[in-house]
Amino acid sequence: MGKFHDRRSYFRFGPGSATLLLTGCKAAVLDPTGPIGVAEKTILIDCLAIMQAIVLPTMVAIFGFAWWFRATNRRALYRRDWSYSGRIELIVWSIPLLVIILLGGVGWIGSHDLDPGKPLESNAGPLEVQVVSLDWKWLFIYPVQQVASVNQLVIPAGVPVHFSLTSASVMNAFFVPRPGSMIYTMSRMPTQLNPRADEPGTFRGLSSHYSGDGFSDMHSEVRAVSSGEFDAWIGSARESGQRLDRTAYTSLARQSSNIGAAT
Repeated sequence: MGKFHDRRSYFRFGPGSATLLLTGCKAAVLDPTGPIGVAEKTILIDCLAIMQAIVLPTMVAIFGFAWWFRATNRRALYRRDWSYSGRIELIVWSIPLLVIILLGGVGWIGSHDLDPGKPLESNAGPLEVQVVSLDWKWLFIYPVQQVASVNQLVIPAGVPVHFSLTSASVMNAFFVPRPGSMIYTMSRMPTQLNPRADEPGTFRGLSSHYSGDGFSDMHSEVRAVSSGEFDAWIGSARESGQRLDRTAYTSLARQSSNIGAAT
């Protein structure tokens, strides 16, 4: 704490912190790798640009008023009895109203175009993956391939993925920022998600809804690989020697955190 008592240290610390935060954003939400992530980034930037219609003029007006009504400016007229101006009222209400209309339009169109249950257009059929949020780990089941994995999701790059998600415990939220989309998981209620990773890579999956003591360690590794590598991973998972039967699932569903990936 000692050096931060110096006011100059705050100014040295602040820009560095902002840079680190922006770097973290660029590596995920602002660096998408699929059509859903790209569309969400576009909405984010469009909304930011629209809101500048209020932010920038307000900032300019603050400095403009402070400069014009400074004590040394004899031309600034102070009207003691002034109380209303129709032109000012028109400006201060019409600009926010237009901004709200534009933001509402962007949100309305985007929410329909990015409906999480809406399949992506593709020549290839989607990969079916069932996702179950446990305390505090992720279970991924590939019903067609007859394999399952814990805290590790492997998908073929360029192929749509259809997620069916639910929770075996409390409500949670499944979020993989770069391919895009976040959706909640709820007990006895399935939700749908249809993302796609357009290029190979390793992405960070996480829980974005507080769910108890092990919430901070509830991460998963998401790997987008070539079709050949995906088939090889499926083969190695089948040969792992472990079986997800009722006994194994009951053991897996017990509360535990910070466990490694397994198939």
